[in-house]
Amino acid sequence: MRERVREIIRQSCDEIGVHNVRGALARDHVHMFLSIPPKLALSQVMQRIKGRASRRIQMEFPEVRKRYWGRRFWARGYFSTTSGNVTDDIILQYLELHSKRDATGASR
Repeated sequence: MRERVREIIRQSCDEIGVHNVRGALARDHVHMFLSIPPKLALSQVMQRIKGRASRRIQMEFPEVRKRYWGRRFWARGYFSTTSGNVTDDIILQYLELHSKRDATGASR
């Protein structure tokens, strides 16, 4: 299912012209480093990504639909910041660290 979530996020980004620089999927959250054109609002981008992923995952995985029936698949909010506060390299190192932790199953 993780691979499918990754694929859906990439497709959603491509469809709206958002460049997915790097990402990391954890067991209970997602990190994304996105380059969003100024004409798009971040809230609309996140709504599209989360909405489409939730709908498709629940359609393709009936056990997930049953588990989350009447509840939210994703948390209601999200955190964002610009890369101007830190360098892109630092963000990429952070995501790489999370990717390695998630691959080995280490806890946060």
